[in-house]
Amino acid sequence: MTERKCRIVAVANQKGGVGKTTTALNLAAGLAELDRRVLLIDMDPQGNSTTGCGVELEQHEATVCEVLMGEQDAESLVRRIEAMKIDLIPANGDLTAAEVALLELDDRAGVLKQELRPLRERYHHIIIDCPPALNVLTLNALTAADGVLIPMQCEYYALEGLTALINTIEQVQDSVNPALEIEGLVRTMFDVRNNLSGAVSRQLQEHFGDKLFTTVVPRNVRVAEAPSYGQSVIQYDRESRGAIAYLGLAGEYLRRCAGGRL
Repeated sequence: MTERKCRIVAVANQKGGVGKTTTALNLAAGLAELDRRVLLIDMDPQGNSTTGCGVELEQHEATVCEVLMGEQDAESLVRRIEAMKIDLIPANGDLTAAEVALLELDDRAGVLKQELRPLRERYHHIIIDCPPALNVLTLNALTAADGVLIPMQCEYYALEGLTALINTIEQVQDSVNPALEIEGLVRTMFDVRNNLSGAVSRQLQEHFGDKLFTTVVPRNVRVAEAPSYGQSVIQYDRESRGAIAYLGLAGEYLRRCAGGRL
């Protein structure tokens, strides 16, 4: 596999509670179901992608923190999640130490990109779960990424802060990563019974057009339950509305990636 065939996507939104980690994890699992080789990177100090994969880290166990601090290479930390058919680079609260250390570097935005270069040859897709903040960790993810996927909850404050995220993306494009694209926006936790959800959804359609994914992820209890069992919703209940939606999202994502050739 050549480097150009691997696509790195950062799943980002500085607003918490919009389904960011859920989308990163289930998109990775959905792509694996479609026979793609996938690496999921947890860049959130909360470590929810890590625990959502059923990984409980031991004290002092190496994580992406050590990668960002230059103490270990990324390849050495890849672990196989057989149940999901994906690979994972885990994270935990130690990642806040890396955030502080990165601020002291001249090339603070480019550390992750350098570390991922050897891994691009091994995967079709690398999914980065960003923290709910526009900090140096998110900046590293955006610098390393080819595209940004933005989960959006269709509620009153859905567009609040989106301008700041788009401005950050444009700044990254203008400086360190001119090839970065907005992959699209995904409507998550959608409640068809709520008139506001429909109104906000139409507003997103008007503003973003074909950048808005057709797939809509519904509010679904199975999606919420799955992480507590260390599983994607696709494993947990494949017939649930949430699982069907995320499998659909993976398929739509592939169609957007170079005509689905990846």
